[in-house]
Amino acid sequence: MSGSSDEALRRAERLVRWYPKGWRSHYGDEFAELLAADIFERPRSWRRDADVLKSGLVARLTTVGLSGHALEPLDQVRTSLVTLGCAAAVFLAFGMAMWAQLTIGWQWAEPNTRGTFAAMVVMCASVLVLFVVMALAAVPIAGKVVTLAVHRRAKGLVRPSMLFVAGLGVLVLGARHFANGWPGTGGHPWFHQGLVPGGVAAFTWASTLSVSSYWAHPGALGSFPIGEVTWMAVSPVAMVCLVVGAAKTARRLDLSPRVLGYESCLAHVAALGMAVFLAGSCSWIFDGGSGPQNLFHPGAIDVAEVLAMTAALAVAFRATHRAHRDGLAFLTG
Repeated sequence: MSGSSDEALRRAERLVRWYPKGWRSHYGDEFAELLAADIFERPRSWRRDADVLKSGLVARLTTVGLSGHALEPLDQVRTSLVTLGCAAAVFLAFGMAMWAQLTIGWQWAEPNTRGTFAAMVVMCASVLVLFVVMALAAVPIAGKVVTLAVHRRAKGLVRPSMLFVAGLGVLVLGARHFANGWPGTGGHPWFHQGLVPGGVAAFTWASTLSVSSYWAHPGALGSFPIGEVTWMAVSPVAMVCLVVGAAKTARRLDLSPRVLGYESCLAHVAALGMAVFLAGSCSWIFDGGSGPQNLFHPGAIDVAEVLAMTAALAVAFRATHRAHRDGLAFLTG
């Protein structure tokens, strides 16, 4: 009998892991005991297991500000903005990889379709807007971290800040090094070639080398220099460190309602910029064509990138909506 009880408790503890860590620290032990008792009486119940999984996922979505259950107004705004930032990071990781692909073809030849030309112009404008918004959003957060550090009140911010700096440092240094191998170097000049500065295009290409279909072709990947393959494996880790560090830092900062309102306004602009960028990329996919010497040919990896960006944009819009509806209205009212 004791063995069955222990097994029921182990199963209950595994199911409880579907809930977020904060929830488990408050209610996990008690809920696990109740769940273990039910498992002991009904060893097989797919409805019970499905209900626990569903409730756990809803609880996790609530902690990132995406479920139908609102948090406290300040927490809702802060959480939704952090979620938006993470969604934007995912969007940019795939979007910049696609944009880097287009800049290589753009460096060598003029597109022969309006779809590709329009896509490039729209995507370039959107990239500029998104990075300006990111810089504006980072200013008050960085200022708050520096102020707390100067007054030695940055407890809990040291590790995430170091994680952010480490990820950023590796990404910048690695991308600068591998940018020397940019395939666009030596391209034939034409009238609108200067739309994208070569240094910017090369850096973007190097920082997004990991977003590649070559992972599905080990034979072709094996012909790459070992250093480049290593960088393709390391750069995503650096990106994750950068994003996680930034997210944890922002979550732990006690930002004023005024700053949160400012960040929420920027969030709307960022979401709109992402939508415009996605529209430009779709213009290329559906109406672009392969272009001269097949330089602008969209492949399966590009379709996958569009799908990933669409999912990230949906999360971003949801987070922006929740921040405004459940948080910002209260802060400004």
